Amino acid sequence: MYEGVRNVLQKYRSGKLPKAFKMIPHLQNWEQILYITEPATWSAAAMYQATRIFASNLKEKMAQRFYNLVLLPRVRDDLAEYKRLNFHLYQALRKALFKPGAFMKGILLPLLEAGDCTLREAIIIGSVLARNSVPVLHSSAAMLKIAEMDYTGANSIFLRILFDKKYALPYRVVDAVVFHFLRFQSDSRVLPVLWHQALLTFVQRYKADISTEQRDAILELLKKQYHPTITAEIRRELHAAQCRDIEANELTSNHMVVE
Repeated sequence: MYEGVRNVLQKYRSGKLPKAFKMIPHLQNWEQILYITEPATWSAAAMYQATRIFASNLKEKMAQRFYNLVLLPRVRDDLAEYKRLNFHLYQALRKALFKPGAFMKGILLPLLEAGDCTLREAIIIGSVLARNSVPVLHSSAAMLKIAEMDYTGANSIFLRILFDKKYALPYRVVDAVVFHFLRFQSDSRVLPVLWHQALLTFVQRYKADISTEQRDAILELLKKQYHPTITAEIRRELHAAQCRDIEANELTSNHMVVE
């Protein structure tokens, strides 16, 4: 029966899916059954419908496996072959965000951890994050993880997209990101524009959440890692910053005056 379903999914364009396929998320051995249908051969439209069904009916852990083992390889193959992403696969990624935790752990982090994420992949998958709302908890966890990874241009793209969402981030995440940038203090590489842009976006959004010490450390870093147009802008933002410890001290002194 599932080999029959496979034949339908290979040619699927639109309309109803076989009932047997919709049953897969509810089966105990759903992964085995899924592989009988050979996901690598599905049409892009079938992949979108499958993602819809799995995002709604699987638990987070299972959805994460589906995203990681089926959806992510398909998206990467499509981009490698056609240099652009099929519309149905793009919609599938948007649907996958329905379970943000599974999206981060099944698509975003494995993609970056592989270390071979191309800038094209980062921009296209990043645009899915940029266009849709993601709960702050999942984004914060992703930022923490990305900040600890070895550096690639793709990391900067995703960090910048997440900074631009203007979350109220926990100080722990802000500190991790500051430390991520400070690691390049002793790096002899000429860092790409993407790195400088990510730092600028971070400083613009979170200059009030860093401590004076961190601000001074970033200013020191700018002497080593310099970009002719962006660095001056970062300095200007930092000099205008009202750091978090200054605010805290002012509040305390105002409180004493009131008393």
